[in-house]
Amino acid sequence: MIQEEKTTVVSPKEVSDDSSQLDLTLRPRTLPEYVGQEAIKGNLKISIEAAKKRGEPLEHILLYGPPGLGKTTLANIVAREMGVNIKTTSGPAIEKTGDLASILTNLEKNDILFIDEIHRLKTQIEEILYGAMEDYALDIMIGKGPAARSMRLTLPPFTLIGATTKAGTLSSPLRDRFGHLFKLDFYTEEEIQRILHRSAGILDIKIENKAAKRIASSARRTPRVANRLLKRMRDYASVNNEEQITVALTQQGLQSLGVDEIGLDRTDRQILITIIEKFNGGPVGLNTLAAATAEECETIEDLYEPYLMQIGFLDRTNRGRMATPNAYAHLGIDYVEPTNNQRLF
Repeated sequence: MIQEEKTTVVSPKEVSDDSSQLDLTLRPRTLPEYVGQEAIKGNLKISIEAAKKRGEPLEHILLYGPPGLGKTTLANIVAREMGVNIKTTSGPAIEKTGDLASILTNLEKNDILFIDEIHRLKTQIEEILYGAMEDYALDIMIGKGPAARSMRLTLPPFTLIGATTKAGTLSSPLRDRFGHLFKLDFYTEEEIQRILHRSAGILDIKIENKAAKRIASSARRTPRVANRLLKRMRDYASVNNEEQITVALTQQGLQSLGVDEIGLDRTDRQILITIIEKFNGGPVGLNTLAAATAEECETIEDLYEPYLMQIGFLDRTNRGRMATPNAYAHLGIDYVEPTNNQRLF
């Protein structure tokens, strides 16, 4: 049987009315409250209204993009808008076929199953999921050897929402079974400022417009980072007996955290400086870079590279990672044309 801590179930009443838990994490509760991703919100609104009119579950949804952009939040909003339960788990938590069977057989009609890190599902789990997604049926084997027999269990209609930072690693059979594929993009600074003002209201702290703008410029175009920085600035305001977050306090706080005006932290700078100084600007392979910076390959690839590439500081080629002239300029280092004799692996 699946362990209790592996899944979280939220009822439609809790999703609709009990906002205390969501407020603590600053998550928006409805589509109008959700800032940004306008095209995705528009498509979701149409699909939700159509599904509710027909009394059917939504088609399965795949949400993908860098971490911190609101995939989990969107899944909870969809459940709230549909007025159904949402059961939350993750790919690594589903270790055995019995775990998945336990989750699926406890769903009610039109419920939502949200699987975070869906790209980390085991192959045998994926194969069982195919029939559940297409036919709302679960095929399980009973017994072993010659006495083994197959049994089909009928499942209530449900919606699977999968979230991943690595859509390309999903198998084609699984990816093709999703009716909606939505890519979440990085936010604009204006959208981040709107999120900061909303979050400041929830946290019961005033914030100057200039301070919100300063935080937004350092938030890596990511709501999760913006809210984290806002909470740290609230701490600084509290310690300094300030009634609001001012731009001067924000400058001081971000400098103490090692976050610069475009959102680079100490690890970002370490990665870039390592490429420039130890490998003459690159190219250098991911494994070599990870060893040189004492970071995990997955950490560099998932957390740091997307933003560095987005702002044009890092190039990822088939020969390795390379620092761009923009990175040299930002770090105050004279640009030198990189050599081509670096280790790639």
